[in-house]
Amino acid sequence: MVSTESRTFRVAVAGASGYAGGEFLRLAARHPALEVGTLTAHTNAGARLGATQPHLRSLADRVLEPTTPEALAGHDVVVLGLPHGASGEIAAQLPDDVLVLDLGADHRLASAADWEKFYGSAHAGTWPYGLPELLHADGAGAVTGAQRDHLAGARRIAVPGCNVTAVTLGLQPGVAAGLVSPADVVAVLANGYSGAGKSLKPHLLAAEGLGSAVPYAVGGTHRHIPEIVQNLRTAGAPEVSISFTPTLVPMSRGILATVTARLAPGHEDATAADVRAAWAAAYADEPFVELLPEGQWPTTAATLGANTALVQVALDAAAGRVVTVTAIDNLVKGTAGQAVQAMNLALGLPETAGLVTEGVAP
Repeated sequence: MVSTESRTFRVAVAGASGYAGGEFLRLAARHPALEVGTLTAHTNAGARLGATQPHLRSLADRVLEPTTPEALAGHDVVVLGLPHGASGEIAAQLPDDVLVLDLGADHRLASAADWEKFYGSAHAGTWPYGLPELLHADGAGAVTGAQRDHLAGARRIAVPGCNVTAVTLGLQPGVAAGLVSPADVVAVLANGYSGAGKSLKPHLLAAEGLGSAVPYAVGGTHRHIPEIVQNLRTAGAPEVSISFTPTLVPMSRGILATVTARLAPGHEDATAADVRAAWAAAYADEPFVELLPEGQWPTTAATLGANTALVQVALDAAAGRVVTVTAIDNLVKGTAGQAVQAMNLALGLPETAGLVTEGVAP
């Protein structure tokens, strides 16, 4: 087998003027094995990248082309940072030997019925799922592997949702170990505004958002719910019931996910040490997911700009519930960094190539 570590891969980014596409480009610009090729956009086609992404100085003079299969041709990797429902048509016209990373939701769900219910359009199909740390378990408390085992050599990858990543990484160790009951999960998230994209909407204006916290997609309507359920089932849950409430808070980046679940039947006498041991075992060798020392709680500020998920877990003995708190940067570990991580695995590169774990502070 020929090593790919010294090879350079040419990458095209569709939707380069958006937050997700721009964040991928920020990471790609410093990746040792990537050469940035064609950049495309829709309404911003014809403009220079620096007009929409002024922080990307090394790429500022690149002109954005219209998003067409022809513009994306001739690359080793194509990144689709497109609105939900737009990736399927473009991807279907790209060669099978090209690695395509979909930052949108089009190819994440295995169930066409779930897609149609939550997104209201025809399902584009299911691709290998790009959360390397997703645990595979047999439902009897035994972990059988992780999703990274299914990404080597993949040529189509569905990059997970940002909220999904935070909730999954927070709770899955307890599910895989059979320690918590996924039949009664409550998740409340604080979300930065960049997760809503760049579309101009009145409720996303600074005048509306600064100094205010507001929930959205309340009452089981958020599109990430079926994806969370799908992941917890992969982690060994026989059935999942989740109450999921995201809240916009006045920060540009970040997700802080607080997730609770009841102790599973037969584990009602579990101690805080038992609970912590399950999370420590699950993440002991993970380069990007860290269980913090006891008493230290995750903050979104500590993950800013990094492909890091910081996790803490506690036992609320009086309530009989496990409480997990997970912090990520929604644009890095929640989207673009995760895409780079999955891309590295697919191309046979070191999984950590081009990614950092240190955040930006203060």
